[in-house]
Amino acid sequence: MILIWVALAGAVGVPIAAAAMSPLLAWRDPIYILACFAGIVALGLMLVQPLLIAGYLPGLSAYRGRRTHLWTGGALVVAVVIHVGGLWITSPPDMIDALLFASPTPFSPWGVVAMWAIFAVALFAALRRRLGVRPRTWRIAHTLLAIVIVAGSVVHGILIEGTMETISKAVLCALVLAAAIKVMTDLQVWRRRAKLREEGVARQ
Repeated sequence: MILIWVALAGAVGVPIAAAAMSPLLAWRDPIYILACFAGIVALGLMLVQPLLIAGYLPGLSAYRGRRTHLWTGGALVVAVVIHVGGLWITSPPDMIDALLFASPTPFSPWGVVAMWAIFAVALFAALRRRLGVRPRTWRIAHTLLAIVIVAGSVVHGILIEGTMETISKAVLCALVLAAAIKVMTDLQVWRRRAKLREEGVARQ
């Protein structure tokens, strides 16, 4: 159990530590540095999120895993807001171009799409009970948006040549992608098995 938590901490902590030693930060403003690290933290949270909802992290019950998933989702939104807000403060024209999909940098549109998908999930989660959204509808919408978030964030991160060290960044992105695929596949299999069991009971 301890090894799993250590490995998870290393997967997130090593890219942060490597970025902290980047020479590209030497002449940057504190707000820009904060924005960069908020982006790295957001990527790390994306690794934790699917593991929480699937109950793969030891020491957490299914209920606590779901509750932590909600809180971590909120932290992800905050990290993205800090990331985007910090970049807006340091370079408004670049952020305007990015939000309007007019930026010449290839990584910008991927990040913007992932950002809006994150905000959409958060808003949907906050309003789902008030809107009376059925669990099945929520699962489908959440899954589709999660795919957009993971894919957009991973491509966004890989294409950026910035403060993150290349190898540790690639490993973290690969882990985020692998965790999302693993959990989505397993949850789908579990639902199919549960449906088959229900059909078997109904026939009896």
